[in-house]
Amino acid sequence: MLLDVKPLKLDGVKLIRPKKFSDERGYFIETFNARLYSRAGIDAVFVQDNQSLSLKAGTIRGLHFQNPPASQAKLVRVLRGSIFDAVVDLRAASKSYGQWCSATLTGEGAEQLFVPRGFAHGFCTLESGTEVAYKVDAFYAPSCDSGLRWDDPELAIPWPVRPAEAVISEKDAKLPFFRSFISPFTAQLP
Repeated sequence: MLLDVKPLKLDGVKLIRPKKFSDERGYFIETFNARLYSRAGIDAVFVQDNQSLSLKAGTIRGLHFQNPPASQAKLVRVLRGSIFDAVVDLRAASKSYGQWCSATLTGEGAEQLFVPRGFAHGFCTLESGTEVAYKVDAFYAPSCDSGLRWDDPELAIPWPVRPAEAVISEKDAKLPFFRSFISPFTAQLP
């Protein structure tokens, strides 16, 4: 099997492990194949690749999403290092609205996380020098850019860093709390 796909507790969120072929030279991984991913229920047509480098362990990026009409599905992977990756369901009519799930992604393990449209996404680096790459199925739209506070007490995500030690951007520190969020998402998104 070239892909091991495990559905997580939130509908549509999937942990993916592509097959890694290793020998004395190193390894080879097919990191994306539209035909295989479609068979796994991932039909997103990705249009943009993004990459970040976080210099310090405990760096948090998120919780980010784009509002409609530019909402995005994401396929996230770690190139080097490791992350605690968290996803929050923002679909108002969903049974899991406001709930979260998480996975650990590592460069060594080559795991990927598929995040459908209608979810907030964020991660915390577990190692210094962590590089993260992700594909999105809609272009970045500054007017639709949004997010929620990573340390929101109502969401209660157990981030692996103490708040005083977290490295966050000024922008992320000013994101609103979930209690003031009015969802533009429905349970069924295209």
